[in-house]
Amino acid sequence: MKLLKIFFVCLFLFDGINTFPYSEDDSTELDEKATEAFAFCKKNNYNTNFCILIDMKIHSGKYRMFIWNFNTKEIERKALCAHGCGKDNNKSTGAQPVFSNTPGSLLTSLGKYKTGIRSYSQYGIHAHYKMHGLEKTNNNAFKRQIVLHSHNPVPANEIYPTHLPMGWSFGCPVTDNATMTYLDEKLKVSKKPVLIWIYY
Repeated sequence: MKLLKIFFVCLFLFDGINTFPYSEDDSTELDEKATEAFAFCKKNNYNTNFCILIDMKIHSGKYRMFIWNFNTKEIERKALCAHGCGKDNNKSTGAQPVFSNTPGSLLTSLGKYKTGIRSYSQYGIHAHYKMHGLEKTNNNAFKRQIVLHSHNPVPANEIYPTHLPMGWSFGCPVTDNATMTYLDEKLKVSKKPVLIWIYY
């Protein structure tokens, strides 16, 4: 009986580790990215109140888009974010994103971006923000029409262990409507570009 109790305790703890939405290692990396992001924003005259960090290593059914508040040095809001589905022989799965900067690839590009103008979107809240890639890994973003937008089916809450379905993103960071509404209010009044950093 004692061994049986120990087994169930271990099983509970193991399950808790796997379902916890954000690990200590993830949190440490986020802090490091935020520190680097702030230095970048300050140097390049970007918005130094907040940025958007997207960690594509995190399970797509967990929160992996983070609105980081530079003033409080903490997460202001977090959300789900779809990655590009790809096509033909170069496709992502829910569990494993594939990345590309190639026009027509329908894949997510890694790297730092700056936000551009606000425009109409046929998806979600009907507003999107142009994205300009700042690195060799994403410098085709504007040409590829990569934008920050929402999509009605994206849940506002985590769905782990289920992954987000493929086909909701053709390379754009796609989030839920509530988060996009929240971001829209912040981005509309920002007088400087906002940093979006997608990393893996």
